[in-house]
Amino acid sequence: MSTPTMRHGALRLLSTLHRTLTEKSCASASSATRQVLSAEQTAASTKWLQYGLRQQQNLSTSGHSSPRITPAIEVQLQRMRQRHTDLCNQLADESAAQLDPKQLGQLNKELSTLQPVVDALSILAKQRQEIGDLHTVLKDSEEDQEMQRMAEQEQQELQQQMPKLEEQLLLSLLPRDEANQRDVVLEVRAGTGGDEAALFAGDLLRMYERAAALHGWKFEVVEIAATEEKGGCKFASATISGQGVYGCLKYESGIHRVQRVPSTEASGRLHTSAASVAILPQADEVDIEMHADDLRVDTYRASGAGGQHVNTTNSAVRITHVPTGLVVAMQDERSQHKNKAKALKVLRARLYDQDRLAKQQSMSAQRKTLVGSGDRSERIRTYNYPQGRVTDHRVGVTEHGIDSVMNGERLAVFADALQLRHQAEMLAQLDQQ
Repeated sequence: MSTPTMRHGALRLLSTLHRTLTEKSCASASSATRQVLSAEQTAASTKWLQYGLRQQQNLSTSGHSSPRITPAIEVQLQRMRQRHTDLCNQLADESAAQLDPKQLGQLNKELSTLQPVVDALSILAKQRQEIGDLHTVLKDSEEDQEMQRMAEQEQQELQQQMPKLEEQLLLSLLPRDEANQRDVVLEVRAGTGGDEAALFAGDLLRMYERAAALHGWKFEVVEIAATEEKGGCKFASATISGQGVYGCLKYESGIHRVQRVPSTEASGRLHTSAASVAILPQADEVDIEMHADDLRVDTYRASGAGGQHVNTTNSAVRITHVPTGLVVAMQDERSQHKNKAKALKVLRARLYDQDRLAKQQSMSAQRKTLVGSGDRSERIRTYNYPQGRVTDHRVGVTEHGIDSVMNGERLAVFADALQLRHQAEMLAQLDQQ
């Protein structure tokens, strides 16, 4: 007499029999394909699912639904798999040894880009095959009720996993922003609103500092033009270093508006002020090549508080990039060399940002679909203190509990929503290609 364990084993054997007869011998590759998705893709998928549940009501009004593999995307997937096969054959051929290093590097880079897609596609195909095999088992075991019950249960479990597997595959198709892992240069400027705008700019600077501390990032103020009002600043820049900083903060660029009663307002009248934020990915020397002939370096005596040393040494540095007219001045350090190094870092980040924006603008059709593109002239968010809420106008997400946002604790809510919408837009564009 067979036990439930023996029946379950028999079920497994029957459900894989057809696949075993038709597949090539690839036992070593089978276990590897179960670990195909990178940490970044898995995190993005998890973020999509979790935030989609939290904000389902908000997003349903804009017409975005869970991602699905359409026939048009299926065609693209098959083309990518064929290209992956061709590349593997080309690199395995003896003629590959005759390629120059640059060509070989390009082929390997293309292969590494396609690999996650092909691996995710293999997982999905195997899942579909298992479901089909179980359907065959159900047809062949109509008289065995126990076998029928186990087959139906397992088939149902596999079918419930399909949407997530499809989603992971689709996410692997999306182009990655190579700058996501970079450190950033943060720039905050007071806008309209006078002293209150300067106070708000200072609040934003501290908000990002607290958020950096919560993530374990290094936050270093590079330059700050403080105002007489305690905590305010007309302009401030800082560097933030750590894992995935730009990917988390890139949607913060734009105009931030605040509505509150200033501490200096005796009549209790509500004021509206604004400050601009720029998040610039830091560039390496290999990304932006700056020739000495293109730079004009001026030194001068620093001004402001700092004692006699400030007014007696030419420690301040101003660097002008002649071809673009960009100017960066730095006087934060007592050492001229340190000020110059900081100024070059900021200048390199601004040049790299200009280059990125120029490339994005050249792809106008794609740029129109992107949410929160980082345009710093765009009004992106309103901080309403009387009502205790923060609203991001790009996705219509409102977070109640303004203190938790200003403390950096709930700032990621908006990044999650923008990333979700960005992925939905990109997936919709994939279906149109």
